[in-house]
Amino acid sequence: MPIQPTGVTPSLNTCGYFNQWNQGTKSITLNLSKPEAVAIAKRLAATCDIVIQNFATDVMERLGLGYEDLKKVKPDIIMASISGYGQTGPQRLYMGYGPAMGPLSGLSSLTGYIDGPPQEVGMAYGDPNGGINAAVAVCAALVARKRTGQGQHIDVSLWESMAVLMTEGWMDYVMNGTLSARMGNRDQLMAPHNCFRCAGQEEWVAIVCSTEAEWQALCRVMGQEQLVTDARFQTAKTRKANEDEIEQIVTAWTSTQNKWDITRALQAVGVAAYPTLSTKDLLEDPQLNHRNFFVRLPHTEVGTRAHAGMPWLFAHSPNGVRAPAPLIGQDTESVLHDVLGYSAVEIAELKTGRVLY
Repeated sequence: MPIQPTGVTPSLNTCGYFNQWNQGTKSITLNLSKPEAVAIAKRLAATCDIVIQNFATDVMERLGLGYEDLKKVKPDIIMASISGYGQTGPQRLYMGYGPAMGPLSGLSSLTGYIDGPPQEVGMAYGDPNGGINAAVAVCAALVARKRTGQGQHIDVSLWESMAVLMTEGWMDYVMNGTLSARMGNRDQLMAPHNCFRCAGQEEWVAIVCSTEAEWQALCRVMGQEQLVTDARFQTAKTRKANEDEIEQIVTAWTSTQNKWDITRALQAVGVAAYPTLSTKDLLEDPQLNHRNFFVRLPHTEVGTRAHAGMPWLFAHSPNGVRAPAPLIGQDTESVLHDVLGYSAVEIAELKTGRVLY
């Protein structure tokens, strides 16, 4: 996926990732090489319940903005530090990046096709997963602070956040002493259980049969009732043993059909089936659009673009994204004036002294 949208002159304000994940936020820019800027950051922290940072380990401490520093200005501050390998241990100072966490956690060892090599998981899974874990930990820390009055420092490791997703692999080794094999989209017990090519360019549908009734229903929809009495496919065990043949038969049928026609026909008889959706499919999906999941707010430099919105709805609170992602530093003056009480003259002096960008 290109980082910059097409047809737009690249700048600091046109990064697609930033504009997706910073909707509704404010942006200030401080020159943290200046002591005055560090003092401003501390004053801001004193007004906050939570500080979240994902610099490399020790960067915040070197800036004078570590947890112990911020505790002095707000004793009950909650700080979440997200790093590749955590704030302690022999690898604490290693740089960490989300895409590396798939191989490091063992997830890539389970991703791939039978007899094939380990595969990438297709996204920087470590980053959003680490953020979700940090958010949950922050909520727990807020509850604890309400009970005890104490803040705390939360140390989130991208590596560990990914490793906990490896439940099946861990259990297989701990309980059986075996390393799980790659199986593509297949399942250890069920067959068929895969994504099957459909008519059209890169169109696929996922089909799963978990019971005898579902297998028989699939055979009827495919117009191949004779397969029900075929000795190769009469039980879950024999179907699994002859899975290659099943997949060839199913693919011969799906490859001539529209993915949505297949989905509707199979769901109507109780067989689990659904297309593997592309980004285009998602943007056009009636369910997601009915719930206003996609946000289309005008941005000064990139115009109106579709972005993913909030994945939840409140029953008794306002919903939706309130504003597009900010331009870099667009809120510096308003935050210093409205939150910290700086005058226009003081802000101008800070700009002259290159404390503010």
